[in-house]
Amino acid sequence: MDATSPPLPAVPLDDEGALTKLHPNYAHALRVRTTLTAIPFLIGSLVLETALAGEGLLPKGLIAGTVLVIAAALIIRIPARRYSARGYQISADRLRVVRGLLFRSDTVVPFSRVQHIDVDQGPIERFFGIATLTLHTAGNHNSSVALPGLGEPLAREMRETIRAHIRRETL
Repeated sequence: MDATSPPLPAVPLDDEGALTKLHPNYAHALRVRTTLTAIPFLIGSLVLETALAGEGLLPKGLIAGTVLVIAAALIIRIPARRYSARGYQISADRLRVVRGLLFRSDTVVPFSRVQHIDVDQGPIERFFGIATLTLHTAGNHNSSVALPGLGEPLAREMRETIRAHIRRETL
């Protein structure tokens, strides 16, 4: 490792090794996204309830109340589960990304296969100070591996570390 590249954490890369958790703000960002997704359903339920209010078929608040309770449960539970189901390991020559609730995915990307690297931030991520590191590799199956929920400085540091490794490999 040359003096210009940031040090990598000394984590053994094996299937049983401990994963590094994502930035805690990732759970908050997921919660905001879930809330924004739930808003159209809440509005739709209010419109439906207003349309059915004149007929007197259902008690007032039944539809909107049910949708509100379901949305609140999803806003509280799903982001926490998604946050805890993700993690990563980085070693001197590869990145391992683990994700998934129902369908688990464990992807290992050797740095020698990386063609380019992106650090992305949307408005919600920028507000929470997190970013997504995306590694683009050769080939077509899983040619892009995204690692969301990293602190922005860490994502940029990881990008530079991987770039330095790629430069050493090509020289």
